[in-house]
Amino acid sequence: MIIEKIAAYEKRFNAVSKQTDVNYLPNYNVSPGNFAPVITNNKPHEIQFFRFGFTPRWASKPMYLINARAEGDSNKEDRPDYHGIKGIITKPAFRQAIRSQRCLILADYFIEGTIVEKLKKPYLVYLKRWPIAMAGIWDEWVNKETGEVIQSFAIITTPANSLLQKIPHHRAPLVLAEADEQRWLKAEHLNEVTELLEATSSEGMNAYPISPEIRHPQTKDISFLNPLGPPLIQDIELTVVRELKLQGMGAQKRDDFSLF
Repeated sequence: MIIEKIAAYEKRFNAVSKQTDVNYLPNYNVSPGNFAPVITNNKPHEIQFFRFGFTPRWASKPMYLINARAEGDSNKEDRPDYHGIKGIITKPAFRQAIRSQRCLILADYFIEGTIVEKLKKPYLVYLKRWPIAMAGIWDEWVNKETGEVIQSFAIITTPANSLLQKIPHHRAPLVLAEADEQRWLKAEHLNEVTELLEATSSEGMNAYPISPEIRHPQTKDISFLNPLGPPLIQDIELTVVRELKLQGMGAQKRDDFSLF
């Protein structure tokens, strides 16, 4: 599937955007501070563009929190079999947002580095179903000196699933099953939210190595997403090749992940 038009996102998520295909410029390596498409719980039928890098409303200055660990301060060893406390609900930066300011982060793929080499040895991770929605939280921060309003988001992360362990990487964004996307936005009780904070299934997921140039925020050329080797799992047909036109996101916390 080739995704290069906002209309494709609108159709997939039953939402509209103020952006048009005329002024829409795909970003193949979204870095902290860049804007990316989201659907928030308070506007579930609108695609908005928020800043990647979360700033809670009470902060004295802008922050760039790109990841929000589902386990909070628990599971510091990043055990893939962890199913315990979801400590994000008590983290000062995230405890309000996880309750009432959740969003879908729209993308076609994400980029992970290995545990040791990090993004010097990156992999593009994709699912057969595109586009995908990752679980996120958002907030709105107002600069008291200038009046500037910043709407920003962070990505919920979980321990790595079996596919991410093959890279190997220790964390992963929470990619929601289609059946859970609206649950994530509409959940009214905290236990409904925490039930969703489990690692993404590896079913239908694959990854292939790409150029380490992607680790540089200024790298935006689609050619750097071309495969440099075979996919990790050989029985899934690789359809994303040279002509791919994807809306991408990429994180700058280089010991973690980059996004589509």
